[in-house]
Amino acid sequence: MRLRIRPVRRLGGRVEVPGDKSISHRAALLGALARGVTEVRGYLEAEDCLRTLAAVEALGAEVTRKGPGEYRIAGVGPAGFQEPADIIDCGNSGTTARLLMGVLAGLPFWTGLTGDASLRRRPMARVAEPLRRMGATIDGRAGGGRLPLGVRGARPLRALAYASPVASAQVKSAVLLAGLHADGAVSVTEPARSRDHSERMLRQFGARVETRGLTTTLEPGPLEASAVTVPGDISSAAFLLVAGLVVPDARVTVAGTGLNPTRTGLLEALQSMGAGLEVAAVEGAGEPSGSVTAATAALRGTTVAGALVPRLIDEVPALAVAAALAQGRTEIRDAAELRVKESDRVATLARELAAMGARVQELPDGLALEGPARLRGARVASSGDHRIAMALAVAALVAEGETVVDDVACIATSFPRFADTLNALAGGEAVTVEP
Repeated sequence: MRLRIRPVRRLGGRVEVPGDKSISHRAALLGALARGVTEVRGYLEAEDCLRTLAAVEALGAEVTRKGPGEYRIAGVGPAGFQEPADIIDCGNSGTTARLLMGVLAGLPFWTGLTGDASLRRRPMARVAEPLRRMGATIDGRAGGGRLPLGVRGARPLRALAYASPVASAQVKSAVLLAGLHADGAVSVTEPARSRDHSERMLRQFGARVETRGLTTTLEPGPLEASAVTVPGDISSAAFLLVAGLVVPDARVTVAGTGLNPTRTGLLEALQSMGAGLEVAAVEGAGEPSGSVTAATAALRGTTVAGALVPRLIDEVPALAVAAALAQGRTEIRDAAELRVKESDRVATLARELAAMGARVQELPDGLALEGPARLRGARVASSGDHRIAMALAVAALVAEGETVVDDVACIATSFPRFADTLNALAGGEAVTVEP
């Protein structure tokens, strides 16, 4: 599947984006772990999150679809999970695999996990290592560091104070989920603050979780069902907001998007580049949300590094497009994590944006871009990475001539109606989906 994209002169409108992928995964897992029935609204019905629902069903939770994005999850409580009859296929979803490893670590039976070719290349040792310290048995390819792998859980698991070498919400979340079945408190200390969706939702489900500085501590205990409303995904909103900044005559509002402060690093980076974003936040139970408006702006280069990076790691592909069109030099550093995503995003962004005329340099831990580039239409490819595909599509909106983005079926993992949304903002058929 490919996208054929023509440049546009204007974008305008108010849109919503699909539910937050990170929060949707966690709603399914915690709903299954809890006692009672969890009602979820706004669940992301994209491939990755549907894999997580299928996984908890395979483990014995009852999942009922009530309507678009609305699910009823009958949890099994601390002792009701069952050994699955088959290998659980996580598809392309690293979040499914890694967080599920944390759940499985506390279940006293064997479970096999696999995924697609891309996921089988992604590192799992960073999660397996602390879970083994807690008493779980994890083995498979590369010593249990690559899928397919098997997890044999134990109960109770051992308490653990873990100093994570990376700022990773997936590592932190896996350890905390395992800690629900530990014999004492479990803590994770990170080198920088990562997204805190798990901590917020665990508290909502009745867990005793405390965060002090860079250390999060959980006391073991049962969870109780809770209603969950999933806000829009700011990682999906990022592409529309960058489009609103770089298209010549544009004003784009994304409504109902998540504004968790551990996820709004992109907004800060864009503001440092001169973007006059309008942010209207609404505090509510669980996750803050609101609307963000972006209008055409003369962007300037900036440096993105350090503690800001974990707060925008998934938004770097969108940020790179803004940087390519900004005046001056932009450096994105301390982002080596990009090399172990659905693709090596550093290498893929450098190669594909250069094919469109961007002046981009691949760094060991990020990218350097000199702008403003005069982008031109080209034939480019996503390397099977949904965020790369969407970033290239946004770049194509301001390129000279037609652009074809190959291998875009992956967009369905997070934003199934992405092309339709761009067309709605453009007021026409700027983006054509071809088989």
